[in-house]
Amino acid sequence: MTAGSGAALAGPAGPWRSIEMASPAAPAAAVPTSAPPLEQLRHLAVELRLLIPGVRVGEARETTKEFNLETFWRRLNKAAVTVSREATTLTVVFSRLPLPSPQETQRFCEQVHDSIKAMIAVYYSLPKDQGTTLRKLVRGATLDIVDGMAQLVEVLYVTPAQSSENLISYNSVWDSCQQVPRIPRDNKAAALSVLTRSVNFVKDAHEEMEQAVEECDPYCGLLNDIEEDNSDHHDGVEDILGCPNNRDLYWSEEDQELIIPCLALVRASKACLKRIRVSVAENGKKDQVAQLDDIVDISDEISPSVDDLALSIYPPVCHLTVRINSAKLVSVLKKALEITRASHVTPQPEDSWIPLLINAVDHCMNRIKELTQNEVES
Repeated sequence: MTAGSGAALAGPAGPWRSIEMASPAAPAAAVPTSAPPLEQLRHLAVELRLLIPGVRVGEARETTKEFNLETFWRRLNKAAVTVSREATTLTVVFSRLPLPSPQETQRFCEQVHDSIKAMIAVYYSLPKDQGTTLRKLVRGATLDIVDGMAQLVEVLYVTPAQSSENLISYNSVWDSCQQVPRIPRDNKAAALSVLTRSVNFVKDAHEEMEQAVEECDPYCGLLNDIEEDNSDHHDGVEDILGCPNNRDLYWSEEDQELIIPCLALVRASKACLKRIRVSVAENGKKDQVAQLDDIVDISDEISPSVDDLALSIYPPVCHLTVRINSAKLVSVLKKALEITRASHVTPQPEDSWIPLLINAVDHCMNRIKELTQNEVES
């Protein structure tokens, strides 16, 4: 269903314009213009919430007009400025007494509603052929603005004239609108942005694992803190409540030996992402949107797989789980490297860095298999 379709949302005295609905959910009952101001705000919040599912699953609108990326960004920036302005106006008038009249409230609600609908319409005008990575970033920014505005309206009708509560929600909308000009301007820039984020996530996970291993303290002093807190209690209550007061908080010698190749595998994951990002930066072409999207999609699976492996090395360690999570990560890494090698960002497929990383990943996995073989055979 396209923007502009749907039933009118108010009575004949002053109809609100239609709202796009991507699901068959029935719209909320119409609110007459004579309704109290807070009731009108409540209704507006409901309608804004109903827009969110449609933005999440909505497809680009088909059009015969030639798409111009620069025009799109001007329209999106303008729409964000308008939303920010309407959020400011609504916050000011409902953060003081007396509240606006029902007629004034209707006008404010219509303006907010129209600004959000215009923002969504601009997002829908971004064609798929501009790249799914770019569309995901624009969609995320749009969702943040719609959700932020809905939250602001909810706060205003629940706690009118309470400036501290209102200001927090208003700042959220304002910040989201300020992020729009910072969105990458094409699919290659979007790909680099997502890859950089993935590199940082994996880097953080690796550093946390290294710190825990260096301190030989999986829970970074948590046990000592709890033991000090419970030093005056010897009635066994902590055991009943499941408080960490047992060997499950420590690594065995076998665990510590297994962690070494796991750390090496996470380090190799970080190296893979960095090399892929460099290849995209140096050789990526803006018009090769499908290949860039494929690289980003598979690379985006590396960080969650690293997290799964990292969590599995914390006591009590199940060696079989570590082996399974390691194998899943290796599978993702190899697929990412193969997709990268087959793409335009690797002009020389025989480039030595890809085979080297594959060999490093295989070496880590073979060592993990050796150390967990007893678990498989038992």
